[in-house]
Amino acid sequence: MNIFARLFKIGQAETHSAIDQLEDPIKMTEQGLRDLRQDLDKSLHALAEVKAMAIRSRNEAEGFRAKALDYENKAVLLLQRAHKGDLNAAEADRLASEALVKKGENEAHATRAGEDQQKFEASAGQLDQNVQTLKQTISQWDNELKTLKARAAVSSATKTINKQLAQLDSSGTVALLERMKEKVAVEEALAESYGQIAQESKSIDQEIDKALQTSAGGQAAADLQALKQKLGLTGAPDQPQQ
Repeated sequence: MNIFARLFKIGQAETHSAIDQLEDPIKMTEQGLRDLRQDLDKSLHALAEVKAMAIRSRNEAEGFRAKALDYENKAVLLLQRAHKGDLNAAEADRLASEALVKKGENEAHATRAGEDQQKFEASAGQLDQNVQTLKQTISQWDNELKTLKARAAVSSATKTINKQLAQLDSSGTVALLERMKEKVAVEEALAESYGQIAQESKSIDQEIDKALQTSAGGQAAADLQALKQKLGLTGAPDQPQQ
């Protein structure tokens, strides 16, 4: 194989390995969870900003309504002072009119701020729904990832065990055990055989010793009888004197 073909094979293997890694479901799920958490952070930031704008609009509306009420009270006071003669009527009317104009402007601002508040609160409600959906999705994916990792660990262990079991015969383990059993059986039989031989040898020795003991006892009795005859003691025993 020339160098270019070998390089092509190496590149092809690396490509397949990279594809396998890209298709790893655990890694893909982990990456998906990271992306979702980034989306969740962005959504939470946006939700906080929209809620802040709704709060600011509410405060502005309250402030504009307070100013409108204040201008209305000032117009009333101007008219009352003019009625009492404390203030020129024409001047009081002019100033009261200006106060009422300011009142109208502040009421308009209050209305606009109130509308903005409603819009921002509606947007915040929608964003909050999206945030809750993202949280539920992340929680679901977390549980699925844990299950997937557990299944992967079990399948890997099972594959390893099954592979070892499948290779038992090919590795000769079973045949080795059978040979060991046969060898042990032979050794046990030899041990029993030697035991029987030892027992038989012991029995023969006992018989020989017994026979020799009997022969030695008979010779001793014969020798004793001969000695008695020699001494003349073979007759009846003497009677004791009266």
